[in-house]
Amino acid sequence: MIRTVFYTLGCKLNQCESEALASSFKSRGFSVSSSPQEADIFVVNSCTVTSKAEQKARRMIRKFSRENPSAVIFVTGCYAQLNGDDISALAENVYVVPLDLKHTIMDLPEMLMDGLNNGMSLKESAQMFVKGEIPPVHDSDRFKFTGSTHTIHTRAYLKIQDGCNNTCAYCRVQIARGKSVSLDLKEAVKRAMDLEKEGYREIVLTGVNISDYRNPGNSEEDLSSLVTALTDNLQSSRIRLSSLEPDSINRKLADAVAHPRVTPHFHIPVQSGSNQVIEKINRHYTAEQVAEAVGLLRSAKDDPFIAADIIVGLPYEQDEDFKKTYDLVQKLSFSQVHIFPYSPRPGTELFTVPIHVPERTARERAGKLHELASSLYKEYLNRWKGREVDVLLEQHNESLDDAEWMGLSGNYLHTKVENVPGGDENRGRIVRAVIASVQKGIVSRFLEFL
Repeated sequence: MIRTVFYTLGCKLNQCESEALASSFKSRGFSVSSSPQEADIFVVNSCTVTSKAEQKARRMIRKFSRENPSAVIFVTGCYAQLNGDDISALAENVYVVPLDLKHTIMDLPEMLMDGLNNGMSLKESAQMFVKGEIPPVHDSDRFKFTGSTHTIHTRAYLKIQDGCNNTCAYCRVQIARGKSVSLDLKEAVKRAMDLEKEGYREIVLTGVNISDYRNPGNSEEDLSSLVTALTDNLQSSRIRLSSLEPDSINRKLADAVAHPRVTPHFHIPVQSGSNQVIEKINRHYTAEQVAEAVGLLRSAKDDPFIAADIIVGLPYEQDEDFKKTYDLVQKLSFSQVHIFPYSPRPGTELFTVPIHVPERTARERAGKLHELASSLYKEYLNRWKGREVDVLLEQHNESLDDAEWMGLSGNYLHTKVENVPGGDENRGRIVRAVIASVQKGIVSRFLEFL
């Protein structure tokens, strides 16, 4: 059996698309493995958010090629869209599929298998694919990623949106992905219901910017409308949202996510707490609006897990600007903070801006935020000790204890669950558990199946 390995960088949308591609390969008789040893096909789903993500993609592509010289390596994603020639030059067995043709990879397994059945080698089949005549791209093609089984994760990813209408001065993703397009609302509900019938108890709504979601058939129907339609139709699956733009969080959305089947976990790309910097980087909200958005989410859920992205060292960021960011993070008591040193990205508005924060200063600011973030996370964990959570069972710890599982709670706590009756058949089920300890990892005790 031909072995296929997927290597995914970046956002949940990339994970969603990799899931669908893996399902497509599996349905055509290819094996899908997490081990790169002796693999025949690699699919690298790349990211361009930071220079480090691009460096990591290049490093892994070279590694796969060096250790598997007879394999074929397909590279797609945002980095492949913007720097395809550079990637192609990394090795002879590397084949680039630009982002705007990414949907064609869904047809790759069938084409490769047809080539092999006709006596062609993998490399000959790969060359035939990349040189093939590609039909015109339509918006609907961007939603072809609908894997019938999610090979890699216990959670199902549902792509509801692609592209972004924002023009953030530091971001390359909009350049790669283009303008926002959305999946038809009825089709999104149908796909979610199909996933529920397949047994998935958690469905993650993904996109480049799901806050941009608008039903193509009725532009007045937005993300809150979709969430309401999903909670009206799903019977047992819970819904998790990916990132929400601060200026999109209003009372209507808060009311929609208040439904018990929407997980109490939210992620907000805040980036800065200084209104001056926010305006300079072309973000369309204020620090005061961020605080209002967090307040709305907390009014909708009981002590939800709220994560934030922060970029330190942005051009124009003075000491007083960083202090405003620090104070905002502290005031809003985010459960988790993802901290990114500013990375100048080619093609963006800020790339040519000469005003830059010294690298040492950026590192110092990041260090201060890391200390604060660690303290806030511990405070959040301590508040939840002794409380009940609903946990999706993901990994059975067979080597140590048959009754021990690792899982993900609705409020995004990765927890060990003890005393779970039964065996492997529990993977993907949701249980109620009580958090017993948060000192050395989160440990919870099984209460009942849900």
